[in-house]
Amino acid sequence: MGTVHARSLDPLPMQGPELGVQADDMDLGEPEHEPQQEVLENKDVVVQHVHIDGLGRTKEDILTYEIADVFQAKNLIDVMKKSHDARQRLLRLGIFRQVEVVIDTSEGEDALPNGLDVTFEVKELRRLTGSYNTMVGNNEGSMVLGLKLPNIFGRAEKLTFQFSYGTKETSYGLSFFKPQAGHFERNFSVNIYKVTGQFPWSSLRETDRGISTEFSFPIWKTNHTVKWEGVWRELSCLARTASFAVREESGHSLKSSLSHAMVIDTRNSAILPKKGALLKVNQELAGYTGGDASFLKEDFEIQVNRRLFWDSVSGKSTDRIGLLLGQFYLGGPTSVRGFSMYSIGPQSEGDYLGGEAYWAGGIHLYTPLPFRPGRGGFGDLFRTHFFLNAGNLCNLNYGEGPRAHLSRLAECIRWSYGAGIVLRLGNIARLELNYCIPMGVQSGDRICDGVQFGAGIRFL
Repeated sequence: MGTVHARSLDPLPMQGPELGVQADDMDLGEPEHEPQQEVLENKDVVVQHVHIDGLGRTKEDILTYEIADVFQAKNLIDVMKKSHDARQRLLRLGIFRQVEVVIDTSEGEDALPNGLDVTFEVKELRRLTGSYNTMVGNNEGSMVLGLKLPNIFGRAEKLTFQFSYGTKETSYGLSFFKPQAGHFERNFSVNIYKVTGQFPWSSLRETDRGISTEFSFPIWKTNHTVKWEGVWRELSCLARTASFAVREESGHSLKSSLSHAMVIDTRNSAILPKKGALLKVNQELAGYTGGDASFLKEDFEIQVNRRLFWDSVSGKSTDRIGLLLGQFYLGGPTSVRGFSMYSIGPQSEGDYLGGEAYWAGGIHLYTPLPFRPGRGGFGDLFRTHFFLNAGNLCNLNYGEGPRAHLSRLAECIRWSYGAGIVLRLGNIARLELNYCIPMGVQSGDRICDGVQFGAGIRFL
């Protein structure tokens, strides 16, 4: 048996359509390769040795877990598939810029007639790498510069410095990331950062200096993150015309909080999914581990996506509910469309103060562009968008009880409907240009009646 080289080593497709071949184009009269394919599938083999060539500073013990399944392969096709999976796991570690696989017959005194040797030829990342990119999030854009020291101690650790300059926010931070050997999803990180943001809807400027530690781990089909965060927060007025309520909030505060997040995500895309569901639950408790800020925050999100008729139309419904002994904000092109950014709810002299509880939901319909221009190419990045959004935000009187709270949230519901165009920017972000008709507008709300542009990652 000769040597098999595989640069990407994708799993072998077992039928024509996966190769892009239509059934009408297939010649079914001469199945010349079927016997050979059957021999390759059924012939028993034994993987005797697995080698990793090209290691420098990487410790071999962390890689043993990633390649162990290759030894369990029973035939050549299985060897190739398991080697492909192992290659993907090695790349996922973020320490190699290239991984190639070589499968060869075993040699040496202990070689078996059906023995195979698998070699992973790797090229490690440089000790110092840099990056420059742009980010789109929450209706603002940012330029991001980064420096990274990958694999700093040889076991997939990572030290990263990042500077971001945006239209409303500027930040820089240093983070250290450490995965558990054999379980990359279980990882620990420490972050030190400074963030300065401007919030013109509230006439506020906020500067946060903080440190946080996170531990992420999977349980069954859920992913969990437990986090401690300590923040020195400074609030100041963005304009001389800031309301008295905003000026009262100005000054310094210290927050020490514990939080937990659980996520179940079966969507095929986080930006513009066509199928799957998302459940996200967050809890944060501050004030019991130090600091002078005290609050309890509960927030959860549900999203369901499914294909409808024509195999090209998907419907999506989203619900978000939050309860906070502190502050939430609502409104804008990424939440309740047809309203200006965070301009729903309590306000003072034109400054929006947020609320202690909110809910928001939406039903969406995405279809291909009429007449399908650019089908199979650039045109597939666009979708026609029809939507109906609703939500409410208010402050609570905690002496009234849950029934009164629900009644308050059900009063004066803001809602909107409209249509527009959505552009998916790869797996980075999406842009929306919608014509919005806001309804249920209350005194003090600021609306955007007509065309509204939105950019970001998370949309209602």
